[in-house]
Amino acid sequence: MTYEQLLARVRYDGAYPTRQRAEDVTRAVLAALGRRLTGAVRDELAACLPPEAARVLTAEAPGTDTLTGWAFVKDLATRTGGTLATTRWDAGTVLAAVARLAGDDLLDRVLAQLPSGYAILFGRAELTQAA
Repeated sequence: MTYEQLLARVRYDGAYPTRQRAEDVTRAVLAALGRRLTGAVRDELAACLPPEAARVLTAEAPGTDTLTGWAFVKDLATRTGGTLATTRWDAGTVLAAVARLAGDDLLDRVLAQLPSGYAILFGRAELTQAA
């Protein structure tokens, strides 16, 4: 998939009015995800993305704090100035496209590295055992 095709997919799935809006959302979400991932998983995910998207994912050093999926959305909303609802939509739209590019095996490893709450952002159910 090319970068233009990725943006077209995000624009269509997210119902964004312009290519520029889809690109802004994609860049913000990929940068935020890149701050959460480390090591080989981050490198493997970058290799699945178009080069322009991979550069955004790996541009910043990973953070040391751990954020649940909901905290990820709140942090992203603060950084972008969006509402929690629209930021949740943005994150889900972009990360679902990333999940399709990554495939199941790599996505399993990505989710294993992240705290709870991210699976739903990637378009997966997050199952937990009853206590």
